[in-house]
Amino acid sequence: MSSNQPIILTPSLLSSDFSRIGEELIALEQAGLQWVHWDVMDGAFVPNITFGPPVIKACRKKSSLFFDVHLMIENPDRYLADFVDAGADLLCVHAEACVHLERTVSEIARLGAKPGVALNPHTPLDVVEYLLPQLEMVLIMSVNPGFGGQKFIPFSTKKIQRLRAMIEEQGLNTHIQVDGGVTPENIRELAQCGANIFVSGSAFFGFPPYDKRLETFMQAVK
Repeated sequence: MSSNQPIILTPSLLSSDFSRIGEELIALEQAGLQWVHWDVMDGAFVPNITFGPPVIKACRKKSSLFFDVHLMIENPDRYLADFVDAGADLLCVHAEACVHLERTVSEIARLGAKPGVALNPHTPLDVVEYLLPQLEMVLIMSVNPGFGGQKFIPFSTKKIQRLRAMIEEQGLNTHIQVDGGVTPENIRELAQCGANIFVSGSAFFGFPPYDKRLETFMQAVK
């Protein structure tokens, strides 16, 4: 991990109670969380369907959390403005879903959100090498996207280490986010590999109260 980067836990609402998302957001904020992770799925890029801009827009009115919006959708360019208008602070698109990735990243920045790029487990890092100076964050998927509760793919640790080396070689402060199978048991190793933003779904929401669970994750990193 780069020494000047904060450790951030961003709980994935995919594992929250969908019938009371507004209340969940309030509870996260009261528990001391600063970020929340929205897994947006279209049933095409991944075999599941979740939220769209209207849900995020409605929830934005109830929350001042940093909305970390992960677009697991085909042709995301069609919806970038909609998600920024809905209140996304950061928009992360999948490299595999973008024909002209640099154009997509530039458009996210032009619209006023922070740009991120997600890489599926099999996708090599050279896809983002030249784009790193334009990115707020790279998301390393440590499971195949689409469903919560999956087991961490072990080779992801090497990928995180190599990405951190690439970022430091370019003298950048790009954040590395990890999503998939993150638990208090492996978060310390992932931070040592170079990640500093951690998505946790079932391993977070399944263990209330949220303030104590946040403390468990943070203590595990130390």
